[in-house]
Amino acid sequence: MVSLDAAPAGAAALPQARIARRQRRALWFPYALLAPSLLFLALFTYLPVIRVIVDSLYVSRHGSPEPARFAGLTNFRTVLADPAFQQALINNLVYALGTLVPTIVLALLFALAVQRSTRLAAVLRTIFFFPSLVPLVAAASLFFFIFLPGVGLLDHHLGKLGLSSPNWLGDSDVALWSIIGLSVWKNAGYYMLFYIAGLQNIPGDTVEAAMIDGANGLQRLWYVILPALAPTTAFVVVIALINVLTNVDHVVVLTKGGPSNATNLLLFYIFQEAHENHNYGKAAAATVISVAVLLAISLGSIRTMERGGRGAA
Repeated sequence: MVSLDAAPAGAAALPQARIARRQRRALWFPYALLAPSLLFLALFTYLPVIRVIVDSLYVSRHGSPEPARFAGLTNFRTVLADPAFQQALINNLVYALGTLVPTIVLALLFALAVQRSTRLAAVLRTIFFFPSLVPLVAAASLFFFIFLPGVGLLDHHLGKLGLSSPNWLGDSDVALWSIIGLSVWKNAGYYMLFYIAGLQNIPGDTVEAAMIDGANGLQRLWYVILPALAPTTAFVVVIALINVLTNVDHVVVLTKGGPSNATNLLLFYIFQEAHENHNYGKAAAATVISVAVLLAISLGSIRTMERGGRGAA
């Protein structure tokens, strides 16, 4: 009788052991699948971030016989007191405001114009989106010939109208705005895609209800469409700010930060400190400051996006 009773108990324990093994396998199997991605993320994202933060705390120069020495926050104080960094920061703020506002307005207008599925809208979408397909270096080279003083395309047509033109890239009062014009032309069509997607997510019943209540086109845009597009606008602002701080190819091609540092942006300042002045600690400190400002603004925009999403829901 003892042996007969033990057999069913052992048979019942066998499936339970299999279930336990399957449960353990289910716990580590997702991590095994994610391991390659996590490894590359750590090597090429988090490790460089840590390296930049560590470098910002040391004073080191390329080619110097002296070893790198710990300096604490000295590099940060040096960067914040540097007139060139202050000028680059002001230039970046002007560049950000001058780029964001017209680009977002144009992107929204483009999206409103082409949101319907018609042949004309398809053609306009292609025309508006085409500049975003052009590499920034190629676009800067194209605008270099447009901005050439006297013989450039812009000066040629202004001359036919009897209008005088400044030196678009050589005048310190105008050069930054020329760079802004290039950026607006390049990015408006790209941001248009996000607004088209946002417009398609607006419930048609809401717009129809506003029309029944007697709201005209501007009232529907201001009181219905724009509030519904708040999450989209917040997302576009984050993407645009990242582009503002990371795109510097056009500055390198057109002005190299000149004239008189009028177009010297933060990323180009970092490039100069690292590769021209060989001051890696100072360049790392400027990088940390720039990323911290970008993160603060991005977090604010993301919170706005979340509040807009909850309000729309």
